[in-house]
Amino acid sequence: MNGQKELLTTSQKALTINLDAPKYGTFAEIGAGQEVAREFFQAGGASGTIAKSISAYDMVFSDAIYGKAPRYVSRERLKLMLDHEFNLLVERLSATRGDRTNFFVFADTVATSSYMGSNEPHGWLGFRFQTEPKGEPSEIVLHVRMWDKVAVLQQQALGIVGVNFIYGALYYRDDLGRLIESFRDNLGTDRIEIDMLRFSGPAFEDVDNRLMSLFLVKHELTNAVMFGKDGEVLQPSEVLHKKAILVERGSFRPVTNVHVDMLNCATAQFVQEPLAKGKDMVVLMEITMNNLLLAGELDAQDFLSRVDLLADIGFTVLISNYSEYYRLTSYFRRYTKEMIGVAMGISNLVEIFNEKYYENLEGGILESFGRLFRNSVKLYIYPMSKEAYERYVSQEGSGQGSPANAFSSNVLITAKNVKVVDHLSNLYAHLLENRYIDCIVGFDSDSLHIFSRDVLRRIKDKDATWEDMVPKPVAKAIKRRGLFGYSDHLILEGNK
Repeated sequence: MNGQKELLTTSQKALTINLDAPKYGTFAEIGAGQEVAREFFQAGGASGTIAKSISAYDMVFSDAIYGKAPRYVSRERLKLMLDHEFNLLVERLSATRGDRTNFFVFADTVATSSYMGSNEPHGWLGFRFQTEPKGEPSEIVLHVRMWDKVAVLQQQALGIVGVNFIYGALYYRDDLGRLIESFRDNLGTDRIEIDMLRFSGPAFEDVDNRLMSLFLVKHELTNAVMFGKDGEVLQPSEVLHKKAILVERGSFRPVTNVHVDMLNCATAQFVQEPLAKGKDMVVLMEITMNNLLLAGELDAQDFLSRVDLLADIGFTVLISNYSEYYRLTSYFRRYTKEMIGVAMGISNLVEIFNEKYYENLEGGILESFGRLFRNSVKLYIYPMSKEAYERYVSQEGSGQGSPANAFSSNVLITAKNVKVVDHLSNLYAHLLENRYIDCIVGFDSDSLHIFSRDVLRRIKDKDATWEDMVPKPVAKAIKRRGLFGYSDHLILEGNK
């Protein structure tokens, strides 16, 4: 087997649980049939596992049992189900078997494709369980999307992922990476997406839910995860639904005054756009997975440091594996028809016109731009000093932009005077003239010299001037937490 463990079938997983005598509980499923419970009944020995199986499908019955929730397929409804069923289980059975049983409740509330096929198939799944008799329960909640085209296949996928979920929670909780990866067992990643995951309770006291969500992206169970201003794991559709969206992409290692100034200025312009004015909007800082993978490996502490610092100054963070901008805006189009704005610097603008990134598309760069700019998308471009542009062209440039000597001294490089390769110049002029691309105005010219890599170098060199290059709360947090090598200073000073 080349050292790899044999993959258990869905039926084998269900049977293993059925034969594990201490584990006993309730299955409560709304919508999509009772697909998870069915897997346990079909595996055999379910009487040793299932205390009750219920599907309160009618809304009146469901409300009478669980109470009202704003939406039936929602996290709120799932919590009501878990609370009610777990309390009932303990109340009715603890006296007869509580001293020898680890009680659990599996619940889901799901919408598969309607008869007309006009809705989005998705659902909330939750598992609340004891790890020892009479112990405080722990809990895992996730949100799943189903990509099969017909309801019967969506139901089948739900049954498989539900069994994987329960099995992983019971037997892989000491190896959460394996637990998360096991969600796709016997299923793959083309049939389901898990875009939100949250652990809680005594079994997961040391778990950082942001890191667990990042594993969803790493293991290709989803393309993007989101974190709130307080570090809470968010469900993207709840945040982005019908909102105008403004996003800035970066490595934010660390976040600097330029990053904040860029987004603040872009926001001031975005809210005045006729298509965005008066609309509910969300502002995001986005980091791609390739920005997080150092030497092919994920540095968990580095990732958490960046997210923490962005949260410290009040930003919502999106982590995605969308290297190309057109894929990022297409992702947003799942959730909204409102205007989308993208804030970026000159170097990123120039890279967008690098045709090597679109060799996998039949239509090449024209196809990518058709996807990027369709349905009210606009790029807001932050200027760059000539000195910084010279550095970009000489060190990181790909030959796509103007040579540095094409500009006179002290001139700012903006969306209006930067040049792309000759055969794309007319395309660029069209986008600029029709305001698909616009210059950011009102920027802080004193911050144009700031780059994250310079901040990192100055921290390493113990050059205190880095503190003026980042927002004050960020500087305090870096020093307090010893981030990005700052702790080395403290060690050196302590050894004097």
